[in-house]
Amino acid sequence: MSKKDYYETLGVNRDASEEELKKAYRKMAMKFHPDRNPDNPSAEAHFKEAKEAYETLSDTQKRAAYDQHGHAAFEAGGMGGGNPFGQGGGQGFDFSDIFGDIFGGGRGGNGGRSSAQRGADLSYTMQITLEEAARGATKKIRIPIMEECEPCHGSGAKAGTSASTCTTCGGHGQVRMQQGFFSVQQACPRCHGTGKMIASPCKICQGVGRVKTAQEQEIKIPAGIAEGMRIRHSGLGELGSRGAPRGDLFIEVHIKPHAVFQRDGDDLHCEMPISFSIAALGGEIEIPTLDGKASIKIPAETQSGKQFRLRGKGIKGVRSSMHGDLHCHVIVETPVSLTEKQKELLREFESINEKDSERHNPRAKSWMNKVKDFFAE
Repeated sequence: MSKKDYYETLGVNRDASEEELKKAYRKMAMKFHPDRNPDNPSAEAHFKEAKEAYETLSDTQKRAAYDQHGHAAFEAGGMGGGNPFGQGGGQGFDFSDIFGDIFGGGRGGNGGRSSAQRGADLSYTMQITLEEAARGATKKIRIPIMEECEPCHGSGAKAGTSASTCTTCGGHGQVRMQQGFFSVQQACPRCHGTGKMIASPCKICQGVGRVKTAQEQEIKIPAGIAEGMRIRHSGLGELGSRGAPRGDLFIEVHIKPHAVFQRDGDDLHCEMPISFSIAALGGEIEIPTLDGKASIKIPAETQSGKQFRLRGKGIKGVRSSMHGDLHCHVIVETPVSLTEKQKELLREFESINEKDSERHNPRAKSWMNKVKDFFAE
């Protein structure tokens, strides 16, 4: 009796993707599993057909041979795999590739061998000044970290002794549990997935092979880094287990408030108080920048809040090709602690000013007109 076409068995087109094959197989396997169909004698046959079809089509080489030669490719002398269920006539099927997410464990991405775990990532929060953020800096930090235990050299066994191979899993760290037609792989309950047994644990690390310590690291802060950015340093995290690579170290940067400048992207802003006389008559003032000092010419009759921009005096961001600008906001300062002479001169000035207030105070005149219009409505 000729076999049914594998694509027809799974109900997919001949150009079906790997994901479509997997989805179709999962659907068929769940539908015809014998444990779900105790009253259906033909369920097991359909179940085996789906399994055989998927194992062939999910393998690139086998699928290519099947597409060219059909079932003849797997007959004696062909590609092999005449019995895709392995030895034992179809008992003990390995479903870890499809149902590993349901039963847990599966192959763990390493073919069922004991899995060494990559070290954990570490996170560190650092505060830096605005100047350090703009120019870059090198900082030294101390972080708590798990390191290899020196007395036992990471083996976890007491000095002079050694770990032995786990007799339950044979050193693989994984055992296979049979559940009806399912064969589920999981961590060995005796060695907890390590594949080793320690009769005499190291007293320093209690058999773990690692101890917590504080380590000093030199961290480079790139110029132009912004508030809240994270820097990743590969391989500076926790030590991995059984020779696995270290995790990474993530530095989250926060910038301290500055006494003079406020940052907005790559631009800087600052307020500069000027005297009443300079605002009225004009003059030149000196302002600070991150690189030193700069001069600004204040034109006569400058109003409070006037903004002056100094191009290129901001910050060059980590992803920018040019520096930002420095925006200087002028604040006209009202004089305090006046002497009698100053008060007398100001009264005289105000008396003269009132004789032609519309000319000397145009903003006040405009504002008063708006107020009158508002109340007139």
